[in-house]
Amino acid sequence: MPSGRSDVTFSSEGVRCAAWLYRPKGDGPHPCVVMGHGFSAVREQRLDAYAQVFADAGLAALVFDYRHFGASDGQPRQLLDIARQLDDWRAAVAFARTLEGVDPARVALWGSSFGGGHVVQIAAQDDRVAAVVSQAPFTDGLSAIRSGGLKQAARLTLAGIRDQLAALAGRRPVTIPAVGPPGSMAAMTAPDAEPGFRSLDPPGSTWRNEVTPRVMLRVGYYRPYSSFGRLRMPVLVSVCERDDTTPAGPAVRAAERSPNAQLARYDIGHFEIYVEPQFQRTVADQTDFLVRNLLGGSAATVAVAAAQA
Repeated sequence: MPSGRSDVTFSSEGVRCAAWLYRPKGDGPHPCVVMGHGFSAVREQRLDAYAQVFADAGLAALVFDYRHFGASDGQPRQLLDIARQLDDWRAAVAFARTLEGVDPARVALWGSSFGGGHVVQIAAQDDRVAAVVSQAPFTDGLSAIRSGGLKQAARLTLAGIRDQLAALAGRRPVTIPAVGPPGSMAAMTAPDAEPGFRSLDPPGSTWRNEVTPRVMLRVGYYRPYSSFGRLRMPVLVSVCERDDTTPAGPAVRAAERSPNAQLARYDIGHFEIYVEPQFQRTVADQTDFLVRNLLGGSAATVAVAAAQA
Protein backbone atom coordinates (compact mmCIF):
# COMPACT_ATOMS: atom_id res chain seq x y z
CA MET A 1 0.00 0.00 0.00
CA PRO A 2 1.44 3.42 -0.91
CA SER A 3 2.69 5.49 2.00
CA GLY A 4 0.06 7.82 3.41
CA ARG A 5 -2.98 5.91 2.13
CA SER A 6 -5.69 4.57 4.42
CA ASP A 7 -9.11 2.98 3.93
CA VAL A 8 -12.04 5.12 5.07
CA THR A 9 -15.80 5.03 4.62
CA PHE A 10 -18.62 7.56 4.58
CA SER A 11 -22.38 7.33 4.28
CA SER A 12 -24.42 8.40 1.26
CA GLU A 13 -28.16 8.24 1.81
CA GLY A 14 -27.51 5.68 4.55
CA VAL A 15 -25.35 3.41 2.36
CA ARG A 16 -21.62 2.84 3.02
CA CYS A 17 -19.23 4.22 0.41
CA ALA A 18 -15.64 2.95 0.37
CA ALA A 19 -12.79 5.37 -0.17
CA TRP A 20 -9.04 5.77 0.02
CA LEU A 21 -7.65 8.76 1.86
CA TYR A 22 -4.20 9.94 0.81
CA ARG A 23 -2.48 12.27 3.26
CA PRO A 24 0.60 14.31 2.38
CA LYS A 25 3.52 14.81 4.74
CA GLY A 26 3.13 17.39 7.47
CA ASP A 27 0.47 18.28 9.99
CA GLY A 28 -1.70 20.46 7.78
CA PRO A 29 -4.37 21.55 7.51
CA HIS A 30 -4.03 20.46 3.89
CA PRO A 31 -6.17 21.06 0.82
CA CYS A 32 -8.09 17.97 -0.28
CA VAL A 33 -9.01 16.76 -3.76
CA VAL A 34 -12.17 14.63 -3.87
CA MET A 35 -11.89 12.18 -6.78
CA GLY A 36 -14.45 10.08 -8.61
CA HIS A 37 -14.40 7.99 -11.79
CA GLY A 38 -16.52 7.58 -14.89
CA PHE A 39 -19.21 5.33 -16.31
CA SER A 40 -19.16 1.95 -14.47
CA ALA A 41 -15.52 2.46 -13.41
CA VAL A 42 -13.92 1.88 -10.00
CA ARG A 43 -11.21 3.69 -8.10
CA GLU A 44 -8.41 1.17 -8.75
CA GLN A 45 -8.64 1.91 -12.47
CA ARG A 46 -5.78 4.41 -12.28
CA LEU A 47 -7.25 6.94 -9.84
CA ASP A 48 -4.71 5.76 -7.29
CA ALA A 49 -1.91 6.86 -9.64
CA TYR A 50 -3.26 10.41 -9.81
CA ALA A 51 -3.96 10.59 -6.08
CA GLN A 52 -0.44 9.51 -5.15
CA VAL A 53 1.07 12.28 -7.31
CA PHE A 54 -1.25 14.85 -5.75
CA ALA A 55 -0.33 13.65 -2.24
CA ASP A 56 3.38 13.88 -3.06
CA ALA A 57 2.73 17.51 -4.06
CA GLY A 58 1.19 18.36 -0.67
CA LEU A 59 -2.50 17.70 -1.35
CA ALA A 60 -4.74 15.24 0.47
CA ALA A 61 -6.93 13.14 -1.82
CA LEU A 62 -10.17 11.27 -1.14
CA VAL A 63 -10.84 8.65 -3.83
CA PHE A 64 -14.23 6.94 -3.63
CA ASP A 65 -16.35 4.28 -5.31
CA TYR A 66 -19.96 5.14 -6.13
CA ARG A 67 -22.70 3.19 -4.43
CA HIS A 68 -23.47 -0.09 -6.22
CA PHE A 69 -19.91 -0.31 -7.61
CA GLY A 70 -16.52 -1.53 -6.53
CA ALA A 71 -15.95 -1.80 -2.79
CA SER A 72 -18.95 0.33 -1.86
CA ASP A 73 -22.25 -1.14 -0.71
CA GLY A 74 -25.59 -0.77 -2.46
CA GLN A 75 -28.07 -3.14 -4.05
CA PRO A 76 -28.62 -4.01 -6.79
CA ARG A 77 -25.04 -4.20 -7.94
CA GLN A 78 -23.96 -2.29 -11.07
CA LEU A 79 -26.89 0.13 -10.78
CA LEU A 80 -25.86 3.37 -12.49
CA ASP A 81 -28.17 6.13 -11.37
CA ILE A 82 -27.20 9.72 -12.14
CA ALA A 83 -29.04 11.27 -9.20
CA ARG A 84 -27.54 8.76 -6.77
CA GLN A 85 -24.03 9.38 -8.08
CA LEU A 86 -24.49 13.12 -7.62
CA ASP A 87 -25.64 12.44 -4.05
CA ASP A 88 -22.49 10.36 -3.55
CA TRP A 89 -20.39 13.33 -4.67
CA ARG A 90 -22.16 15.62 -2.21
CA ALA A 91 -21.64 13.11 0.59
CA ALA A 92 -17.94 12.69 -0.29
CA VAL A 93 -17.38 16.45 -0.30
CA ALA A 94 -19.18 16.87 3.03
CA PHE A 95 -17.10 14.04 4.50
CA ALA A 96 -13.84 15.53 3.22
CA ARG A 97 -14.64 18.84 4.91
CA THR A 98 -14.91 17.08 8.29
CA LEU A 99 -11.60 15.24 8.11
CA GLU A 100 -8.94 16.06 10.66
CA GLY A 101 -6.02 17.77 8.99
CA VAL A 102 -8.08 18.94 6.00
CA ASP A 103 -8.87 22.60 5.39
CA PRO A 104 -12.62 22.67 4.59
CA ALA A 105 -12.16 25.93 2.66
CA ARG A 106 -9.74 24.26 0.24
CA VAL A 107 -11.63 21.21 -1.01
CA ALA A 108 -11.39 20.66 -4.77
CA LEU A 109 -13.14 18.23 -7.13
CA TRP A 110 -11.50 15.93 -9.71
CA GLY A 111 -13.69 13.87 -12.00
CA SER A 112 -13.02 11.91 -15.16
CA SER A 113 -15.34 10.97 -18.05
CA PHE A 114 -18.86 10.65 -16.56
CA GLY A 115 -17.37 11.97 -13.31
CA GLY A 116 -15.93 14.89 -15.28
CA GLY A 117 -19.49 16.00 -15.90
CA HIS A 118 -20.60 15.29 -12.35
CA VAL A 119 -17.97 17.64 -10.87
CA VAL A 120 -19.26 20.55 -12.94
CA GLN A 121 -22.82 19.87 -11.81
CA ILE A 122 -21.77 19.66 -8.15
CA ALA A 123 -19.52 22.73 -8.22
CA ALA A 124 -22.26 24.79 -9.86
CA GLN A 125 -24.38 24.10 -6.77
CA ASP A 126 -21.62 24.59 -4.18
CA ASP A 127 -19.63 27.81 -4.31
CA ARG A 128 -17.45 26.60 -1.42
CA VAL A 129 -15.64 24.27 -3.86
CA ALA A 130 -12.14 25.71 -4.24
CA ALA A 131 -11.18 24.32 -7.68
CA VAL A 132 -12.33 21.78 -10.27
CA VAL A 133 -10.51 19.40 -12.61
CA SER A 134 -12.79 17.96 -15.31
CA GLN A 135 -10.95 15.30 -17.33
CA ALA A 136 -12.16 13.86 -20.67
CA PRO A 137 -15.59 15.00 -19.52
CA PHE A 138 -19.07 13.82 -20.35
CA THR A 139 -20.71 17.12 -21.21
CA ASP A 140 -24.04 16.57 -22.92
CA GLY A 141 -26.10 13.41 -23.26
CA LEU A 142 -27.31 14.19 -26.76
CA SER A 143 -23.75 14.64 -28.01
CA ALA A 144 -22.78 11.29 -26.52
CA ILE A 145 -25.80 9.57 -28.07
CA ARG A 146 -25.11 11.06 -31.50
CA SER A 147 -21.50 9.88 -31.35
CA GLY A 148 -22.72 6.28 -30.97
CA GLY A 149 -25.23 6.46 -33.83
CA LEU A 150 -29.00 6.20 -33.95
CA LYS A 151 -29.11 2.41 -34.36
CA GLN A 152 -27.05 1.89 -31.22
CA ALA A 153 -29.14 4.47 -29.36
CA ALA A 154 -32.32 2.56 -30.25
CA ARG A 155 -30.87 -0.76 -29.07
CA LEU A 156 -29.75 0.76 -25.78
CA THR A 157 -33.12 2.43 -25.26
CA LEU A 158 -34.91 -0.90 -25.68
CA ALA A 159 -32.54 -2.52 -23.20
CA GLY A 160 -33.20 0.37 -20.83
CA ILE A 161 -36.95 -0.10 -21.10
CA ARG A 162 -36.64 -3.81 -20.32
CA ASP A 163 -34.48 -3.04 -17.30
CA GLN A 164 -36.82 -0.31 -16.06
CA LEU A 165 -39.84 -2.59 -16.38
CA ALA A 166 -37.97 -5.27 -14.43
CA ALA A 167 -37.28 -2.75 -11.68
CA LEU A 168 -40.94 -1.68 -11.54
CA ALA A 169 -42.00 -5.32 -11.28
CA GLY A 170 -39.53 -5.99 -8.48
CA ARG A 171 -37.44 -8.36 -10.60
CA ARG A 172 -33.67 -8.61 -10.90
CA PRO A 173 -32.03 -5.96 -13.10
CA VAL A 174 -31.37 -6.55 -16.76
CA THR A 175 -27.69 -5.80 -17.35
CA ILE A 176 -25.58 -5.21 -20.44
CA PRO A 177 -21.80 -4.93 -20.87
CA ALA A 178 -20.41 -1.50 -20.05
CA VAL A 179 -17.90 -1.79 -22.91
CA GLY A 180 -17.74 -3.95 -26.01
CA PRO A 181 -16.46 -4.01 -29.59
CA PRO A 182 -18.06 -1.80 -32.26
CA GLY A 183 -21.53 -3.02 -33.16
CA SER A 184 -22.02 -5.02 -29.98
CA MET A 185 -24.73 -4.55 -27.37
CA ALA A 186 -22.77 -2.50 -24.85
CA ALA A 187 -23.00 1.00 -23.41
CA MET A 188 -19.66 2.08 -24.92
CA THR A 189 -18.62 0.64 -28.28
CA ALA A 190 -16.07 3.07 -29.72
CA PRO A 191 -13.13 1.16 -31.25
CA ASP A 192 -10.88 1.99 -28.31
CA ALA A 193 -13.49 1.46 -25.58
CA GLU A 194 -13.01 -2.19 -24.69
CA PRO A 195 -9.19 -2.33 -25.04
CA GLY A 196 -8.97 1.06 -23.33
CA PHE A 197 -10.99 -0.05 -20.33
CA ARG A 198 -8.98 -3.26 -20.07
CA SER A 199 -5.74 -1.25 -20.07
CA LEU A 200 -6.86 0.52 -16.88
CA ASP A 201 -7.84 -2.62 -15.00
CA PRO A 202 -5.20 -4.07 -12.64
CA PRO A 203 -5.11 -7.67 -11.42
CA GLY A 204 -7.65 -8.23 -8.66
CA SER A 205 -9.79 -5.26 -9.71
CA THR A 206 -13.37 -5.05 -8.45
CA TRP A 207 -14.57 -3.73 -11.84
CA ARG A 208 -17.29 -5.74 -13.55
CA ASN A 209 -18.07 -5.26 -17.21
CA GLU A 210 -21.79 -4.83 -16.74
CA VAL A 211 -24.20 -2.03 -16.00
CA THR A 212 -27.96 -1.54 -15.68
CA PRO A 213 -29.13 0.07 -18.95
CA ARG A 214 -32.06 1.95 -17.39
CA VAL A 215 -29.62 4.89 -17.22
CA MET A 216 -29.90 5.11 -21.01
CA LEU A 217 -33.46 6.37 -20.59
CA ARG A 218 -32.10 9.39 -18.71
CA VAL A 219 -28.63 10.05 -20.04
CA GLY A 220 -29.92 12.00 -23.05
CA TYR A 221 -31.38 14.58 -20.67
CA TYR A 222 -28.23 14.91 -18.56
CA ARG A 223 -26.33 18.03 -19.59
CA PRO A 224 -23.91 18.83 -16.75
CA TYR A 225 -21.90 21.30 -18.81
CA SER A 226 -24.98 23.48 -19.23
CA SER A 227 -24.07 24.63 -15.69
CA PHE A 228 -20.48 25.51 -16.61
CA GLY A 229 -21.18 29.24 -16.85
CA ARG A 230 -22.20 29.28 -13.17
CA LEU A 231 -18.76 28.15 -11.97
CA ARG A 232 -16.85 30.90 -10.18
CA MET A 233 -13.90 28.86 -8.93
CA PRO A 234 -10.80 28.02 -11.05
CA VAL A 235 -11.52 25.13 -13.45
CA LEU A 236 -9.14 22.99 -15.49
CA VAL A 237 -10.74 21.16 -18.41
CA SER A 238 -8.50 18.39 -19.78
CA VAL A 239 -9.79 17.15 -23.14
CA CYS A 240 -8.76 14.40 -25.54
CA GLU A 241 -8.97 15.77 -29.07
CA ARG A 242 -9.57 12.33 -30.63
CA ASP A 243 -12.17 11.26 -28.07
CA ASP A 244 -14.89 9.03 -29.57
CA THR A 245 -16.51 8.28 -26.19
CA THR A 246 -17.03 11.79 -24.78
CA PRO A 247 -16.56 14.16 -27.74
CA ALA A 248 -14.33 17.11 -26.87
CA GLY A 249 -16.16 19.88 -28.74
CA PRO A 250 -18.72 20.91 -26.09
CA ALA A 251 -16.08 20.96 -23.33
CA VAL A 252 -13.70 23.05 -25.43
CA ARG A 253 -16.41 25.59 -26.23
CA ALA A 254 -17.50 25.85 -22.57
CA ALA A 255 -13.93 26.36 -21.35
CA GLU A 256 -13.13 28.95 -24.02
CA ARG A 257 -16.16 31.01 -23.01
CA SER A 258 -15.30 30.99 -19.30
CA PRO A 259 -12.90 33.60 -17.84
CA ASN A 260 -11.93 31.33 -14.93
CA ALA A 261 -11.34 28.14 -16.95
CA GLN A 262 -8.03 26.76 -18.17
CA LEU A 263 -8.11 24.39 -21.15
CA ALA A 264 -5.59 21.58 -21.67
CA ARG A 265 -5.88 19.87 -25.06
CA TYR A 266 -4.19 16.58 -25.86
CA ASP A 267 -4.07 14.90 -29.28
CA ILE A 268 -5.13 11.49 -27.94
CA GLY A 269 -8.13 9.18 -27.55
CA HIS A 270 -10.35 8.93 -24.48
CA PHE A 271 -8.49 6.17 -22.63
CA GLU A 272 -4.93 7.25 -23.42
CA ILE A 273 -5.10 10.08 -20.89
CA TYR A 274 -4.90 7.61 -17.97
CA VAL A 275 -1.79 5.67 -19.01
CA GLU A 276 1.78 6.18 -20.12
CA PRO A 277 3.21 7.96 -21.97
CA GLN A 278 0.41 10.54 -21.74
CA PHE A 279 -0.23 10.14 -18.00
CA GLN A 280 2.93 11.96 -16.89
CA ARG A 281 2.07 15.04 -18.92
CA THR A 282 -1.57 15.02 -17.85
CA VAL A 283 -0.92 14.59 -14.15
CA ALA A 284 1.85 17.22 -14.21
CA ASP A 285 -0.53 19.79 -15.75
CA GLN A 286 -3.23 18.94 -13.21
CA THR A 287 -0.84 19.00 -10.27
CA ASP A 288 0.47 22.43 -11.27
CA PHE A 289 -3.11 23.71 -11.54
CA LEU A 290 -4.15 22.30 -8.16
CA VAL A 291 -1.02 23.39 -6.33
CA ARG A 292 -1.24 26.89 -7.78
CA ASN A 293 -4.88 27.31 -6.77
CA LEU A 294 -4.88 25.41 -3.46
CA LEU A 295 -1.37 26.02 -2.13
CA GLY A 296 -0.50 29.28 -3.86
CA GLY A 297 2.72 28.09 -5.49
CA SER A 298 4.06 25.78 -8.15
CA ALA A 299 4.36 22.02 -7.97
CA ALA A 300 8.14 22.32 -8.35
CA THR A 301 8.39 24.70 -5.38
CA VAL A 302 6.26 22.42 -3.22
CA ALA A 303 8.40 19.39 -4.17
CA VAL A 304 11.59 21.20 -3.12
CA ALA A 305 10.03 22.25 0.21
CA ALA A 306 8.86 18.69 0.87
CA ALA A 307 12.32 17.30 0.14
CA GLN A 308 13.88 19.75 2.62
CA ALA A 309 11.29 19.06 5.35
